[in-house]
Amino acid sequence: MMKALATDIFSAIVPAPFGAIGIRSSGDVLHELTYLPPQYKVKLATDKLSKKIATQVAAYLKNPDYVFDLDLPEVGTEHQRKVWSVINAIPRGTVLTYGEVAHKIRSAPRAVGQACGANWYPLIIPCHRVTAASGIGGFARHDGGFHQGVKRWLLRHEQVPGF
Repeated sequence: MMKALATDIFSAIVPAPFGAIGIRSSGDVLHELTYLPPQYKVKLATDKLSKKIATQVAAYLKNPDYVFDLDLPEVGTEHQRKVWSVINAIPRGTVLTYGEVAHKIRSAPRAVGQACGANWYPLIIPCHRVTAASGIGGFARHDGGFHQGVKRWLLRHEQVPGF
């Protein structure tokens, strides 16, 4: 029996300046976007939806003002959806702190950070626009390394001052 490759779980892998973005979809449902390190090779879309998503991801990577036009399935808890709604309203080029998002929904900064880490659709729901009061903060459930580099690249791409 042949061993499956890690890339087999993705219906497309889009190159990005920081590595790649894996797209996991089936039928007409987007399940997840994942930031991938540079060793992941491009994988052409295997279906109509993943091709549409890959095209839009590539458009955003070229133009930070690109607006995604995708139907996302409703996932997450009520609290997570509240956090993601606030994040979706943050304009390109600006950030809010975890505390500011928490204040808007009467929550706690740590709970906001956990909701950001549970985001299945980064870029589309731009959780990189939420930072710590004292700096960049964590990203994608990581506190450093590759994922913080991705966050830093995204904030620079969107021309956020100070990043």
